Amino acid sequence: MLEIKVLDPADNATARRWDEFVFACPTATFFHRSSWQAVIRDVFRHQTHFLYATDETGIRGVLPLAHVNSRLFGNALVSLPFAVYGGVAANDAGAAGALENAAQQLAERLAVDHLEFRNVVQRHADWPMQDLYVTFRKEILPEVEANMLAIPRKQRAMVRKGIKNGLVGTVDRNTDRFFALYADNVHRHGTPAMPKRYFDTLLHVFGEDCEVLTVSGADGRPLSSVLSFYFRDEVLPYYAGDDESARHLAANDFKYWELMRRACERGLKVFDYGRSKHGTGSFAFKKNWGFEPQPLHYEYRLYKRDSVPQNNPSNAKYRFFIAAWRRLPIAVANRLGPHIVRNLG
Repeated sequence: MLEIKVLDPADNATARRWDEFVFACPTATFFHRSSWQAVIRDVFRHQTHFLYATDETGIRGVLPLAHVNSRLFGNALVSLPFAVYGGVAANDAGAAGALENAAQQLAERLAVDHLEFRNVVQRHADWPMQDLYVTFRKEILPEVEANMLAIPRKQRAMVRKGIKNGLVGTVDRNTDRFFALYADNVHRHGTPAMPKRYFDTLLHVFGEDCEVLTVSGADGRPLSSVLSFYFRDEVLPYYAGDDESARHLAANDFKYWELMRRACERGLKVFDYGRSKHGTGSFAFKKNWGFEPQPLHYEYRLYKRDSVPQNNPSNAKYRFFIAAWRRLPIAVANRLGPHIVRNLG
């Protein structure tokens, strides 16, 4: 008989079986890995409920969930906060349905405002959906030069400009240079930064599957940096930051080419450029690389609200906050930011 169980954070043996399932399941993503439970609990102090369906044959499906309860941004059960992908990963419809039913029962017990599944593929046509986001994924060709030539001409010229400027990419063993660039970047955009401890934890927890690549100028000054995840045969550049001079030197363009080049040489097959909102600069930038947007299906079960939450910078009600945040000294913003961003998920 199929049983729904909750992953005990201290149960390393079951966590290993969970991850073995995730790496083998076609619908699973990097964000279904069991280690996200430790990251969310230890860094952000949110209660987690990592559900899995099992029978005598082993694990048949997983559903990582976290309870994000905030006075400012609402009370939600999410799969998965701080992730672009989530929802159920299962081998069959029976396991998937049982896990989703268990999640709805849990949401009612926790008395949340809504339940959110960050699905890649639509599962519930009758549920309200957030259609703000798309993802960008593209095949990595077997030869380095073939990937260069696959980049549209204007964007390829920017990559070559970075190369001519003598830029150099280096894999860092810590997040120091990355965080300085990232925190300054998000501050200029008027949004709070994740705590540095979060990025340090990602490097520690995911080991070789989490990497920081930093681009420096010919003078050795850090210009641009990206923290990426590796999953099966994919690379996922996930968090990034740039110095203000990076655009003039084409450091951001060179950074992503350098990551793609290295991924090609490692034999990886997919470059996952990640999530962007329609109509934003990052959306246009990824299109310029020849990537086509693919819709994400963020589905909601509403309990105590009438509409899908809009906790993002595109919401007009946050304009004053964004303008005020930009005026804060960055040291103050970096101290206050983690207390805010932990509740955004």
